[in-house]
Amino acid sequence: MIKPEDLLCPRPGGLYCPPGDFYIDPVRPVDRAVITHGHSDHARAGHGVAVATPQTLAIMAVRYGEDFAGRRQPVPYGETFVRDGVEVTLVPAGHVLGSAQAVVRWKGLTMVVSGDYKRRRDPTCALFEPVPCDVFITEATFGLPVFRHPDDAGEIRRLLASVEQFPERCHLVGAYALGKAQRVIRLLREAGWDRPIFVHGALERLNALYEAHGVALGPLAPATASGPKDAFAGQIIIAPPSAMADRWSRRFPDPVDCFASGWMRVRARARQRGVELPLILSDHADWDELTGTLAELRPGEVWITHGREEALERWCALEGLPARALRLVGYDEEEGE
Repeated sequence: MIKPEDLLCPRPGGLYCPPGDFYIDPVRPVDRAVITHGHSDHARAGHGVAVATPQTLAIMAVRYGEDFAGRRQPVPYGETFVRDGVEVTLVPAGHVLGSAQAVVRWKGLTMVVSGDYKRRRDPTCALFEPVPCDVFITEATFGLPVFRHPDDAGEIRRLLASVEQFPERCHLVGAYALGKAQRVIRLLREAGWDRPIFVHGALERLNALYEAHGVALGPLAPATASGPKDAFAGQIIIAPPSAMADRWSRRFPDPVDCFASGWMRVRARARQRGVELPLILSDHADWDELTGTLAELRPGEVWITHGREEALERWCALEGLPARALRLVGYDEEEGE
């Protein structure tokens, strides 16, 4: 009888498939890697063959250079490739542009590696697709009941209300460079903000890539213009979180420091970073999305890769779902997620 560990098993380099001889999101360079999405803790350079959606491969080329892997193997959503009898299909994960779940099938066993995911609509990427499976391998970044993310549109309305309240100040929004920044821009457009949005230079190439893949971001301008500080009064500026405390941010008129992250649910984190307007916007599933996904799929087993494993493992036990924490190392808890 085939056991799940015969198909996928944790190794120091990451989650490994012995019959197919490949890794999924390995934490070190390997001969063959299936990459779920372009964030740097899942997509690393140096693999012999990198298998991913065309969008993820394009993101890796922007971030690491065109020679980031010995060879690229693009696999669009819904297509299947076969490696030594193991079938792998990539389906949307709803995390960022090009993000995918890896559906791995072998000898009648189906295992789904979700990577990072969320269930709510995101105007910058394809919606998560649930896939019936024997084993569902889930993250648990926000795997505690305290993490229940509010409505995205409501958080953007809070930002726009603050812009209206303080027209003499600019609003400086810290947002992760891949996925979060573009999502904030699109949500602002949907809320009716049609003025230019100023962006840090570190976002420009990824913004251009999103637009090249059909995500319209509207008028953008570099947040590097010379001139008086009050030229940015009443404007919205988006920058990577690392730029918020940098000398670069001092050019702006009494900025309202904002930060778009699921971690802004924790007030102590917002205070620690000196955030005046925390925006609870996450690219990960919250507690209700995590547990709702498991309740919907009802897999034979649940494996938990990283995050708050203990709470989700306990929830599974109460629901009669066999679960185990893999405790894989190398996946970062990004403040900007």
